[in-house]
Amino acid sequence: MRLAVVEDVRGGTLEALFDTDPAAARKALADLARTLGRMHAHHAPRYGRADLLERGGVALGSSCEQLVLDRALGDLGEAAGRDGRIGAARGRLDDRLRSLRALVAPRTEHGLVHGELGPDHVLVTSEGEAVLIDIEGLMYFDVEWEHVFLRLRFHERYGALARPGLDPRRLALYELAMRLSLVAGPLRLLDGDFPDRELMEGIAEHNLEEALALLP
Repeated sequence: MRLAVVEDVRGGTLEALFDTDPAAARKALADLARTLGRMHAHHAPRYGRADLLERGGVALGSSCEQLVLDRALGDLGEAAGRDGRIGAARGRLDDRLRSLRALVAPRTEHGLVHGELGPDHVLVTSEGEAVLIDIEGLMYFDVEWEHVFLRLRFHERYGALARPGLDPRRLALYELAMRLSLVAGPLRLLDGDFPDRELMEGIAEHNLEEALALLP
């Protein structure tokens, strides 16, 4: 038997509300922070998609940090083959990723995270409550991964979502990895006939600059 839970949320996205009603957006942002706090405090001893773990499955890889490193090295290789600036810095970026990974201590529990939560993935009810959408990727993972993504997507508004106690070493590794992903992904799309090329070029350029700025 399959069950669908449907709710008619008519307040639009949080992203749109930032422009149309800043006061309501602040209220929804505070509600989102409370929701994320509850989610991130819900732990599991293993990482992986929530539906996979519920079925007794096991995610690939040996740890969150190793999985992120392996993917980042792949993204680095792809980006280096498409942009000369990344190619010239490949050795330094590789060393930086590996050195950051070496500093991360093992962890035995992981929080429930959305995975790619931006203000466009949050709807707002008429009462000002935040409702998460596109939750098919819900997973147990390091909450630092979520917070790096939140910081990238919410920019100056991230302060309302910040929380104490995050591991700064994981944050450093995950930020560099995410920046490289946001270089490699857009450049990969530009190999084909992606229609909005200017958008992808801008994303790749911005994150390329940010990745290089993270080098010591």
